[in-house]
Amino acid sequence: MKIARFEFSLFGINTYVVWDPATRECAVVDPGMINAVEEKALADFIAREKLTVTHLINTHLHVDHAVGNRFVTETFDVPVEAHEADAVLGANLAQQAAMFGIAERVSDVKVGHRLEEGDVIHIGEGELKVLHVPGHSPGSVVLYDAKDDFLIAGDVLFRGSVGRADLPGGDMGTLISGIKGKLLGLPPQTVVYPGHGPATTIGEEKLMNPFLR
Repeated sequence: MKIARFEFSLFGINTYVVWDPATRECAVVDPGMINAVEEKALADFIAREKLTVTHLINTHLHVDHAVGNRFVTETFDVPVEAHEADAVLGANLAQQAAMFGIAERVSDVKVGHRLEEGDVIHIGEGELKVLHVPGHSPGSVVLYDAKDDFLIAGDVLFRGSVGRADLPGGDMGTLISGIKGKLLGLPPQTVVYPGHGPATTIGEEKLMNPFLR
C-alpha cells in the first residue's frame, strides 16, 4: 500500500492517507484538519488521486488526532473506527476542544466500529493489523502493514521518544511494556510513522531511543 502524510493544525499532527493502488480504496488516519484550508487540502488530494474513502481510523481519541473527524464522516460517509477503551475520550471530545478554544469545530465522537487487538482492517487488497498499545491513552492502537513494512504509531512511539503518559488514563510502565513487547520485535526495517514529527524505523528506535533501554 501507499501512504501520504499531512501535517495539520496548531498541534502539528500527522494525518495519514493509506491506499491500495490497485483498487484506489483508502483509509484516513487521525484527521487533524482545523480549518477549511486544511480540509480542502485533504479532500483535494483524495479527489486528485481518485481515491474512495472506506475507513476513518483514530489511533486514539485525543482531540488533536480527531479534530477533523466530523469533516471526514460527513464528507465521505464513513464511521469512526477506534478502540473501545477510548470511547470515553470520544464522548468528551468537545470538552477537550474547549480547552484549546476550538469547540466550535469539534463534535463528540461516537465510535461506530470498535477496534480490538488482532483485528485486520482491509483496504482494498491491503491489510492493516491492529496492535493495542495502551499507556498514552487507554485505547491507543498501532496499525501495522506487514507486507509493506510500515506502521502508523499514533502517539505511542516517536523518533527518539515515546508518548507522554501524564494525561488521564496514561501509564508510562504500561506504554514501555507494550512497545517492547509488541513493536520492538518487528523487522528492524519497519518504517514508523508517528503522530507527530518525522518517521523513523524500528531498528533505529531499538538501538537509539533512550526511553527503551
